[in-house]
Amino acid sequence: MERGVACSHRCTTAVSIYTIDGKLKNQDIDVICPLGYKKFTVCNLASKQEFYPKVGAEEGGTEETEEGEDAHRTEVHHATGYTSVKVCFKVALCRFRTHQWCFIIFNIILFHALLFGADFIEEYFMQSLPVTYSDASVLELREKARKLDLVPMKDNISRSYVISDSEACSHKDILLLLIISSSPENKTKRDLIRQTWANVTQVKGYTVLTLFALGKPKSETVQLEIIKESEEHGDIIQGSFEDSIQYQTLKLIMSMQWMVTFCPNTRFLLKVEEDMFVNLMSIVDYLIHLRTHPEDIYIGRVIHQETPVRSPERPDFVPFSLFPEKYYPDYCSGAAFIISQDVARKVYVASEDVPTQVPPDVFVGMCAKRVGIVPIHSSRFSGRKHIQYNRCCYRFIFTSANTKEERPAAEWRDLDKGNDCSLLETYYGLVSCKVWTYLDKIKHLNLDNIRKDLSSFTK
Repeated sequence: MERGVACSHRCTTAVSIYTIDGKLKNQDIDVICPLGYKKFTVCNLASKQEFYPKVGAEEGGTEETEEGEDAHRTEVHHATGYTSVKVCFKVALCRFRTHQWCFIIFNIILFHALLFGADFIEEYFMQSLPVTYSDASVLELREKARKLDLVPMKDNISRSYVISDSEACSHKDILLLLIISSSPENKTKRDLIRQTWANVTQVKGYTVLTLFALGKPKSETVQLEIIKESEEHGDIIQGSFEDSIQYQTLKLIMSMQWMVTFCPNTRFLLKVEEDMFVNLMSIVDYLIHLRTHPEDIYIGRVIHQETPVRSPERPDFVPFSLFPEKYYPDYCSGAAFIISQDVARKVYVASEDVPTQVPPDVFVGMCAKRVGIVPIHSSRFSGRKHIQYNRCCYRFIFTSANTKEERPAAEWRDLDKGNDCSLLETYYGLVSCKVWTYLDKIKHLNLDNIRKDLSSFTK
């Protein structure tokens, strides 16, 4: 009779048997343990435990052997060349004390609160209260917007554009019209957008149309290039105003007017800046599953209690005479936001009495307030914040800002060819995005402080 030695650990279902001649034998086992016990497996020679079968046991026999208070049953099977051991031990994985478990759970909750707490609070506790339409001026503006019909004026309105592309929406049932605010000189960036995330015309059977909104450049050479680009792609609308930071609000009004006039059947407008990455598949999936009736939809990353810039040297300076209040009304970040067709009409009607000298995203918020529309916050919009790339994270979020020119093509190829992400993969992707984004932000803050210190030292 050989003496067998089993080295045990709570890992797998294989047992290593060391016979008395020093040779190692392996055998898979199938042990059914009673409640409160778990299989042991052989992992570490330092923790080996000896089993002494009763001498004289017949081949194929079974003997019970007590091996300490944690042992339940040992079965010894004699076979040619080795001795196999099956044994169950009590589970010892839950032997943490109560305060240790509390400490672990607390840290898990704290970790998730730090990552997602701000988004959760903004999403569910900082939404503006619904507006009651008892104000006569609000009701009057909403009724005026409902009756607004600019289609008969299409020919006259198209003359106010340098490039109108008025037939882009003809005979099309469009779910989402995407208007990208672009600088006239940035043809390279527009081409990159056309080749990557805007290279989508159908999502789940719904039509998506992408256009670029421009003002007039200072250079005639650039203007000729824009005309040629429009003839090639047919996706440019251009206003008759100069494309400068002072006239970005006019560009926004032009986009609203174009949608109401030339695309009256389009259900939603996504206004976005050219340095953004947009997940159109995720946005369309969100829009088609909206539970509420698609009216008064004004969704984005909501900015709360933003103070006007009062420094005259700043390009976005707003004097007290223009806006005397301490805070702007709540509005969606101009980096990207979605409005429904009726909101575009209401904003266009309300824009007649709102100063255009304020920033364009603030302008929309002020118009929305005048017609009783409350902005809806969604943390899936990044605002002007760049989100570190992770495939499953980017499949969930709507936008990411400040994308470097060399990245979108590679990221788009990865997203386009990749499979859908499971719930666990999406969770890991969101956590990864958040962690790396915060670390990147801290890195940039430290670099900015170092630059300030160096500049002050050299002065």
